Amino acid sequence: MRILIAGGGVLGTMHAWQAIERGHEVIQLDRELEARGASVRNFGLVWVGGRASGPELATALRARELWERIGAKVPDLGFRANGSLTVLRTEAELAVAAEVAGGSEAADRGFKLVDAEETRAINPALGGDYLGALWCERDAAVEPRTAQPALREYLTATGRYTWLPGREVRGLAELGVVDQTGEWHGGDVVLFCTGAALGGLVRELAGEIPVRRVRLQMAQTAPLGIPLTTSVADGDSLRYYPAYRGPALDRLNSTQPQPEIAAGHGMQLLMVQRRDGGLTIGDTHEYEEPFAFDVTEEPYDHLNAVALDLLGRPLPRIVRRWAGVYAQCADRERVVHRARVGANAWLITGPGGRGMTCSPAIAEETAAEVGL
Repeated sequence: MRILIAGGGVLGTMHAWQAIERGHEVIQLDRELEARGASVRNFGLVWVGGRASGPELATALRARELWERIGAKVPDLGFRANGSLTVLRTEAELAVAAEVAGGSEAADRGFKLVDAEETRAINPALGGDYLGALWCERDAAVEPRTAQPALREYLTATGRYTWLPGREVRGLAELGVVDQTGEWHGGDVVLFCTGAALGGLVRELAGEIPVRRVRLQMAQTAPLGIPLTTSVADGDSLRYYPAYRGPALDRLNSTQPQPEIAAGHGMQLLMVQRRDGGLTIGDTHEYEEPFAFDVTEEPYDHLNAVALDLLGRPLPRIVRRWAGVYAQCADRERVVHRARVGANAWLITGPGGRGMTCSPAIAEETAAEVGL
């Protein structure tokens, strides 16, 4: 079969990967010349530990297996099984971590509660003042800015993959699509993986869908100068990820409120070291549209202060900042919104902040559901 994919981000590209793996021919279009959405404006985290119990955790665990398998075939993806440390600075944060590390899913998630000395042994760059950390050995990372080109290079070498950038799909036909130039592209199956671009043809085909958009701010620093051997999160991430919900988190929220700036911007600190030594840092969350159009400084001041506590040194200077928007299912219990929008066409969107983590497994599930 010929599979036509509209969308050049990680979700679209992973659907292309699954189709090629099954022996099909793939044509992938994107309205941009290169992916410019959430797929490149993220940490590159394969984040298993914080996922909600049930389908979300199962999807993340399967995706982690697939990422490692794909990374072995595509070295330029930059896959590394570096794990993560959620660094704990207060007794209330420590109690949340202890609760989940002693829970029934701790082994599945790769959780282990470690003290300050063990934390520094795992990641010597963490020279600050803290009580310990929640170690998650299942977490991993890839390079978001180079992942899509690296994956497409591998797919192109199969001889069954065609990449058509600068093509916006304007119409859906019975056996294909029409782009903005009027050119028709044939496809037995059409998959719309359009990310946060939910207007235009998507709105015409799907109408109102149960997906909202979320805006975030992030940044990249100059090289740290030493290895950051794991991905790093601060205690505020315990408030953000569903895996940590429970009595201990309720006590944390009631006795240790977030600083005003962090609460106002929906913040947590995440740090991932890139291959050039710089750190991707963030992030904020804005849920109500219309979104702000500017990038504000106060959140970065807060991130620098928290990073100073964890690293025992200031962050390197910030060399670039950006904002991004991703699509998230309004029902957070759903991993992704997948729906038929035509006789041979499906829309797949809304993984939210789980997109980079879960996209290989989401694409595998699509292939099974669609019958590729």
